[in-house]
Amino acid sequence: MSTTEGALTIRPRHPIETPLARVAERFGLTAFPAGAPLDTTAVTGVTLDSRDVRTGDLYAALPGSKRHGAEFAAQAAERGAAAILSDARGAELVRAAGVDLPVLVSAAAPTENPRAWLGELAAEIYGTARLDAKLFGATGTNGKTSVIYLIAALLEAAGLRVGLSSTAERRVGDEVMTSGLTSPEATELHALLARMIEDRAEGIALEVSAHALEHHRIDGVHFDVVAFNNLSHDHLDDFSGMEEYLRAKLALFAPEHAARGVVVVDSPYGVRIARESRIPVTTLATEYGADADWHLAVTRQDLDGVSFALQGPAGASFRGTVPLFGRFMAENAALALIMLHEAGIPLERVARGLAEASPSDPRRIPVFVPGRLEAINSGSPGPRFYVDYGHTPGAFSAMLDALGEVAPGRVIFMFGADGDRDTSKRAEMGRIAAAGSDVLIICDYHPRSEDPAAIRAQLIAGAERAQHAEIIECGDPREAVRLAISLAAPDDVILYAGPGHEDYQEVAGRKLPYSARDEVRAALREAGLL
Repeated sequence: MSTTEGALTIRPRHPIETPLARVAERFGLTAFPAGAPLDTTAVTGVTLDSRDVRTGDLYAALPGSKRHGAEFAAQAAERGAAAILSDARGAELVRAAGVDLPVLVSAAAPTENPRAWLGELAAEIYGTARLDAKLFGATGTNGKTSVIYLIAALLEAAGLRVGLSSTAERRVGDEVMTSGLTSPEATELHALLARMIEDRAEGIALEVSAHALEHHRIDGVHFDVVAFNNLSHDHLDDFSGMEEYLRAKLALFAPEHAARGVVVVDSPYGVRIARESRIPVTTLATEYGADADWHLAVTRQDLDGVSFALQGPAGASFRGTVPLFGRFMAENAALALIMLHEAGIPLERVARGLAEASPSDPRRIPVFVPGRLEAINSGSPGPRFYVDYGHTPGAFSAMLDALGEVAPGRVIFMFGADGDRDTSKRAEMGRIAAAGSDVLIICDYHPRSEDPAAIRAQLIAGAERAQHAEIIECGDPREAVRLAISLAAPDDVILYAGPGHEDYQEVAGRKLPYSARDEVRAALREAGLL
């Protein structure tokens, strides 16, 4: 598998030329000022980032929170932009900079920010309005990434070529690119989809964040099946409360975005999504006796994985094993399976594919989720050490509850909190962390512009409310990793939550190289445990 170096996005290898006049007519755009030559200009791509402009691109110079994209029009022109899309203010900035490129603005509302219809425009340029592939989308607070990788693994078991986009990475065939945003900007997403179709992908799985829905990043995409798994305290620095956060997720369950939905109804939030959805939905419950179309039962679990039985309507059923611990992982797998079923891919076909891939364990789903419950030293002597990306109260609760059911010894938990992000969840994160562990080590995550010691103090105050775990403060995560290993007995489990797949730590405005996975491996080697 190759990693894309240098490029900011994955694009089609053979882009299609789209006449600029056709784009202008289709979206009601006009040249600003009048008279720019549209008939003789064609575009082959579209991007919001002046650093990502390639020859023949339409550069979408939109107003941002701090700068206007039109301020970078000269850089876009130098990189080969064929034309610029903007608002009236942006057009003035382009002309003031002496950039001699056609500038398109809305004919009806020149001051309008084009972001609201940029997805549809990107679909037009990249030819992705209708896809010859099954398209799946997953939303929720926790577990979206795992669901996406499970969908991909099950699609591959069914014999289909797969593409995916998650918080961790974008993947097209053997090409992989580290993700910036959970859901890419609309221009990047449609370029990615075009490349997936060019590479003959038959099934595509996309993680969909609330921010993506709020900011039109998935516009122009129509999913065959979308899913919702859970909602818990997160992003309340961006949303006014849980109601607004829920409404953002609910927007995915609309005919302009998807044909069908699958919803976990274990919580009141799931019940509401199912009830208020504007598309047909199928429901999943993990509670015995709950009213739902599908029911999940966990049949076995330990640190090496969880086995489950799934029963649905008309005799549909599946038994499988996920090589990751926790009931929530069984739920993620069940959600992925039901999504495939709803898209017309028989569960029997998936089961046959799994059996052919691993005859010795025909029910095992061969999934690896980067930075999610990643066992760093599985099979080695001494305590198990896991790294996970979870950094919400809901994620902590799910992981620690699961560990409490399967850990043979103590649970040693270490984490920190984001600076310059939702501060209202910190105390609850600390309380849940202490209530579910035996030893709690509080360290730094991404302090950003905040005082790291002040962040740790908030987490410690929350942890002390639980009156359960031994609480240790150790700011440097490198030291904290080694401290956790030194405290652990052979039967103990260490869980480091927060950094997951990330390869940096953001401190005082700088992104410093730091990989939790690499740091843990190095510390385990130093201790003779790897």
